[in-house]
Amino acid sequence: MDYHTCPNLAAMFFDQATAKGDRPFLWAKREGVYRPITWRAAAEQVTALARGLRSLGVARGDRVGLVEENRPEWMIADLAIMAAGAITVPAYTTNTVEDHRHVLSNSGARAVIVSTAALAHRVMPAADQISTIVAIITMEPPTTGQLSHAEIYSWAEVLARGAALAEDVGPWVAAIGRDDIACLIYTSGTGGVPKGVMTTHANILANAYGAFRLLQTLGLGDDVFLCFLPLSHSYEHTAGMMFPISLGAEIYFAESAETLAVNMQEAHPTIMTAVPRLYETMHQRVLRGIERQSRLRRRLFELTLRLGHKRLDDPKSLTLVDRLLDVVAALLVRRKVRQRFGGRIKAMVSGGAPLNPEIGRFFLALGVRLLQGYGQTEASPVVSANPPRRIKIDTVGPPLEGVEVRIAEDGEILVRGALVMKGYWNDPEASARALAGGWLHTGDVGEIDAEGYIRITDRKRDFIKNSGGEMLSPARVEGYLTLQPEIGQAMVFGDRHPYLVAVIAPNAEFLDGFARRRGVAPDLAALASDSELHRVIAAAVARVNAELSPVERVRRFVIAAEPFSTVNGQMTPTLKIKRHAIRRVYGEALLALYDGK
Repeated sequence: MDYHTCPNLAAMFFDQATAKGDRPFLWAKREGVYRPITWRAAAEQVTALARGLRSLGVARGDRVGLVEENRPEWMIADLAIMAAGAITVPAYTTNTVEDHRHVLSNSGARAVIVSTAALAHRVMPAADQISTIVAIITMEPPTTGQLSHAEIYSWAEVLARGAALAEDVGPWVAAIGRDDIACLIYTSGTGGVPKGVMTTHANILANAYGAFRLLQTLGLGDDVFLCFLPLSHSYEHTAGMMFPISLGAEIYFAESAETLAVNMQEAHPTIMTAVPRLYETMHQRVLRGIERQSRLRRRLFELTLRLGHKRLDDPKSLTLVDRLLDVVAALLVRRKVRQRFGGRIKAMVSGGAPLNPEIGRFFLALGVRLLQGYGQTEASPVVSANPPRRIKIDTVGPPLEGVEVRIAEDGEILVRGALVMKGYWNDPEASARALAGGWLHTGDVGEIDAEGYIRITDRKRDFIKNSGGEMLSPARVEGYLTLQPEIGQAMVFGDRHPYLVAVIAPNAEFLDGFARRRGVAPDLAALASDSELHRVIAAAVARVNAELSPVERVRRFVIAAEPFSTVNGQMTPTLKIKRHAIRRVYGEALLALYDGK
C-alpha cells in the first residue's frame, strides 16, 4: 500500500479487507482452539458497528471510550469508531473508577464500549458522573444496574441494529482527513495525571511507513503478529494493530502472559513487539532451564554464547575452528532457541522502556534477532529502532525514515516529523511546552553517535542528583540489579542523599525455591524481614556493586512486601515501574536507611 496517499486508517482497513476477502485476519482462542475471523467478516462487523454507533447518536468528531482486554472485538470496535468518523479513546483495563472518570470526563466521551461485567463494574460508576455520555455498549450483561442519564445496549444488539440499516459507510470514511484525530491515547501516568495525546491518522500512517521501511529487508509478506501488549497503549496500537493491517498480516491474540510461550508455539509469529520485562523473564527462564541440563549440554550452551558474543563483537575474529563449532551450535542450540519463539520469527522488537544491553546481547548471541527501539505516545509512538542488518543493541538505533532527531543543549532528545502528535487534548499550555519551537521535547536525555544511532541515558526527571552533586541514572543501576537470578525487580532511590538505596522484589521462582528449602510458604510479605533472605539478596547486590562505579553502588536496601504490579499500582500497563507510587509506599523505609550512616 502507499502510506503517503492513504486517506485514513479506516480506508486502509477496508482496502485490505477487499483485497484479502476470506483469508484469515484475526485469530483468538475459542473453546481452547485458535479460530479465525476473516477479513470479509471483520469488515462486515466494522460496518455494522459503525452504523449502530451513528444510530445511537455518535456523530463525526465525537469521542468513544473503549475498555476491553485484547481480543478481536477491540480492533473491530476501534475501526468502527473511526469508520463512523468518531475518535477512539482507549483506556487500560487496570484503570480504577477514578482513572476512568478522568479519561471519560477529560475527553468528553459520548459513548463507551466495555467488554466484561467485571470491567463494567468500574466503568459504569465513572460514566454515571459524565453528563456527555449517552450510551454504554457492553459485551456481557453488567451487574451494576442502570445509569441515570445513559442507555445500556448489548454489543450484539448494536451490531444487529447496524446490520439492519442500509446506510453506506463509504461517505463517512471518505470524509475523514489525514490530519483528523484518530484516537486520544492517554499517557500512562508515570509522572502525574494522564494527558490525552491527540494522534492523527497521518501520525500513525507515518509511523507504519517507518516500520515498513525498517523491516523491509526481512522480506515482508504473509506475516503473522502475536498481540500481547495492551492495545490501549500507543506501542501496541500502532505496531501490533495498524502496522499489521497495513501489511495485510494475520494477528493472533495471546491469552495471557502466563501462556505466552505456548501461544508462540501455536501462532508461529514472524514479528512480535514486547517490552524489556518480557525479555528479562525469558532470559531467566532460559538460564534456569540450562541449569537442569546435563553437563555436556551446559557446556554446549556456554560455547554457543561465547561464539555468538565473539561474532557480535568482531566477526572477523572467528577462527576456522570457531566457524565449524558455530555450525554445530546453530544446529543444536540456536535452532532450538528459535523454536521457543515459534520457529518463524524474523524479528522481535523491544520498546516501551530501556532494554538492558546484556539481555539484548544474550538473545542476539543465541540467534534471535532482537531490535531495540525507542519512542513515546506523543510520537505515535516509534521514533527510532535498530535496523535488522546493523544492530547496535546498546542503542535504540537511528531515527525511522522521515523522522528528524536532534539533541538540545541540555541533552534532551528533540523529535520532528509527520509522526508527532497534534498536541494534548484541551491542554494548550502543555501542548505549547511539549512542542516548543516545532520540536517534540521528549523529556529523555541522550546522544547520537557518528553513525546516527541514538543512545538514551535517562529521563530528565528521573535523574538522581546525589548530595555530592553527581548525576546518576537509576535505570542503569536497576538494569544491572535485575540481571541477578535472585532479583526480579528493583527501584533505586537517592536524590539529594549521600548514596543510593533501593527497594528490591526477589525473583518469584527464586523465592519459591528459597521458601521450599526453609520449609515455609513463599509469602513475600512474611519473608521480607527474613534475615537469611536479606543475606542472599545482599550477596546479589554485592556482585552488582563490584561492576559499578563507587557513586552508583547500592549501599542498603529494603525488600518489597509484594512484587511491583499493575494491580497494586506500582507498574504501568506496559510494565514500567511507577517511581512515585513505589516511593509513596516505601518512602519512610528508604529514608530510614540513611539514619545512623
